[in-house]
Amino acid sequence: MDWIRAPLLLVGSNLFMTYAWYGHLRDLKARPLWIAVLVSWGVAFFEYCLQVPANRIGFQQSGFSLQQLKVMQEIVTMAVFAVFALTYMRERLTLNFLWAGLCLIGAAWFMFRDLGQPA
Repeated sequence: MDWIRAPLLLVGSNLFMTYAWYGHLRDLKARPLWIAVLVSWGVAFFEYCLQVPANRIGFQQSGFSLQQLKVMQEIVTMAVFAVFALTYMRERLTLNFLWAGLCLIGAAWFMFRDLGQPA
């Protein structure tokens, strides 16, 4: 079950991360920058509370390589960001975002294609 816990923790982590990085653009736009920074740091704390265990579980217990964890993180980041941008920020996603996502799918294929095969 550890192989699924790591990606799920990364999704949770990215929800916090995405809000910490971009949520202030909507919610704190009338506030001074130092308030946005402090709020973002506070939110980022919870991101790290999920991200660090995700990487430990993924690396030590699930057997993902460091490179696989990084590519997985980037794919999760793009997916969470897409939902966040559409629903919370009410932004349009462009065709270029789709092409970037397809490139990440290609990266995942290269990273995980040998999974389960003897070294």
